[in-house]
Amino acid sequence: MSLKRCFDPVVNQHTRILLLGSLPSEKSLVLHQYYGNPQNRFWHLVGEVIGVDLVRLDYQTRLSQLLHHGVGLWDVVASARRSGSLDSQIRDQAGNDIAALAASLPKLNAIGFNGGTAARHGLKQLGVLAERYRIVLLPSSSPAHTLAYDKKLEAWMGLKDYVG
Repeated sequence: MSLKRCFDPVVNQHTRILLLGSLPSEKSLVLHQYYGNPQNRFWHLVGEVIGVDLVRLDYQTRLSQLLHHGVGLWDVVASARRSGSLDSQIRDQAGNDIAALAASLPKLNAIGFNGGTAARHGLKQLGVLAERYRIVLLPSSSPAHTLAYDKKLEAWMGLKDYVG
């Protein structure tokens, strides 16, 4: 199993909600893009939340739109060994310093976890600091999580309170 590394955080001083995944998929790592696998529904779901068809936009414009709407991105796992893209295959992980990033964002009031693995690791990393933020547990946007899209969307639409 080769060592995989996450991407840099996508945030700015206007970030109000930080969406945290686990670790980029193989396809995302190759493309060097968050949620680069077109089967992953992340861009569809977040686009519905902010009212922008993100899927039709190029990657840099997607990121700009997220930032414009107060949405930041990062992963809870800084590096890990993993065969394939499944979270269940993550081994020897090192976590990102989510608490330090959160503390550096003056308008941050919510942290959303994209899936159970992100939530388990991220909440441990935040510890008692999690009490400072509204924590939003989201069904994974991954195609490996087979919950119907409309059910995922219903949960993700709860993010509307935190975006602008």
